[in-house]
This record gives sequence, structure tokens and C-alpha cells, in this order.
Amino acid sequence: MTAYLDLAAVDPLDYFARLVAEDDSLNLLEAAATLAQDEWPQLDVQQLLADVDELALRLKRRVPADAVASLRLRLLNQFFFQEQGFAGNVNDYYASGNSYLHEVLKTRRGIPISLSLLYAELALQLGLRARGISFPGHFLVCLKLPAGEVVMDVFHGRSLSRDALEELLHPLRERAGVSDPADLPLELFLQPCSPRQWLARMLRNLKEIHRRAAAWALLLQVQHRLLILLPGDAEELLDRAHTLERLMQWPEAVADYEQLLSLHPPVELAQQARERLEQLRHSPGGRLLH
Repeated sequence: MTAYLDLAAVDPLDYFARLVAEDDSLNLLEAAATLAQDEWPQLDVQQLLADVDELALRLKRRVPADAVASLRLRLLNQFFFQEQGFAGNVNDYYASGNSYLHEVLKTRRGIPISLSLLYAELALQLGLRARGISFPGHFLVCLKLPAGEVVMDVFHGRSLSRDALEELLHPLRERAGVSDPADLPLELFLQPCSPRQWLARMLRNLKEIHRRAAAWALLLQVQHRLLILLPGDAEELLDRAHTLERLMQWPEAVADYEQLLSLHPPVELAQQARERLEQLRHSPGGRLLH
């Protein structure tokens, strides 16, 4: 069963920070559930976790105690895709709700990374060895069975052969100008994804969704979370500073640019930060920013 943190009265960003402070204790499901609090601050995260546990309990009740891993996987797939009806939201792929676990649980629709998270959680509670794979363009789940590995495309509800995975990788190789697959081998993209990496990809998905919608305040909240998760990330600092400028939060933008420069980032990022600082300090009211 999931271990819960009793943080009902804590600010959502503080709550998130507590959850992701240490890799060893990072509860991926709970941390991912809190992402929706940017739009639904009063969301009951503990109830959501209880709902996932209830799904897992219903599944475990139908699995014989001595069931082999392959049978457990078949029963999981039948339960998740057929009985519960989880599937990819092909009609409204870029809706922010597809990244929010409480919405995915309610609608049974999501994007690859959110569906994979719920699927992997049920697999783990069923005693299967499941891990996320941050595959280019399409998040996947790998399950280790005694007979070998099964790679699941949870969005489409199917397992993928090696040939299918190679086909998914083909556009990336083309863009990189790689003609020999051995120069960019498939195995390079099938490495396990840590909980921190999983959350970062979820947040970056949300960042692009909010950017597309020009939802700057929500975008800023996501960027706050990214920098809690990845403190000192120069690219994320630069990106947040741009958003702060859009929201006319000039002192905060300056603070981000200055912090970025203190990290001795790559030359290109440093140059962008210096140019923006110069612009801000010579803009009307710039004297307030020194």
C-alpha cells in the first residue's frame, strides 16, 4: 500500500518540495498527483492515492497468490485496458487534464506518461517489476519477466516488439543524420527512468501545454516546480526568467538571470542572461532593479 504524507495544510509548492527532497524517499505517484494542485489547489491528493490503492486491491483479489508473472501481466492488461477502459486521449491530446492523475482516473483518458504512471503503479502493487522508459516522443513501460522483458505502449494498450521500437526510433535517427542504427542503438533509449526524471518530463509536457495556451501564470507555477525538482538547472532558470518578464515581475526575473550567471552556464545561456539584464536595467523603472 502507498505510504501517505499528512501535509493537508501545507502550501502546494512546499508540499511538492517535501515530496521530492530526497531521491530515496521520493514517492512518484504522490508527487505526480500534486501537479494538478496548480489548477485545483484544494485537490485531495490523499483521496486520489486511496482511489489508486482501491483499484490495485480490486485487481489483486482476482489474481491467484501463486500466479506466475506472465499471468499477472495478462490479468493486469485485461483489467487496465478492457475492464477499466484506460486509453490514450487521441481526441484532445494537448488538454492539461491528460497530465493530471485525478482527471485521468475520472475520464480514463490520458497521455503516454500519465497512463504509464498509473499502469506501472498497479503493476508494482501486483508484484511485477515495472519501470518507466523516457523514450523519445512516447513514454513507455518495461516489465521484467523471467522469460524476458516486455515493453508496453500504454497509450495504445499494446506491447512493442524490437522491430516496432526500431520503427519508433527511425524519425530521430533521420533528424540526427544517422544512417547506421549501430551509431544510435536502441538500447541507448531503453534505460530506466528515475522518479525525478519521470516528474521532470511530466512537468515539461505541462510547460509546453501552458505555453501553447498562453497561460502564463500556470506556466510559471510549473516552472517553480521544475526548479524545485531540478535546482540550479540553467536552462530552466532562463526559461522561468522569460516568463517572469511576461508577467512583469521584473525583480524576480532579474534574480533568476543573476542566479543563472552565478552558475557559470554555457556561453550561449550566459550571453542571453546578460543581454536581458542589460535590457531590464535600461528600461523604464530599471533603476528599481539594481
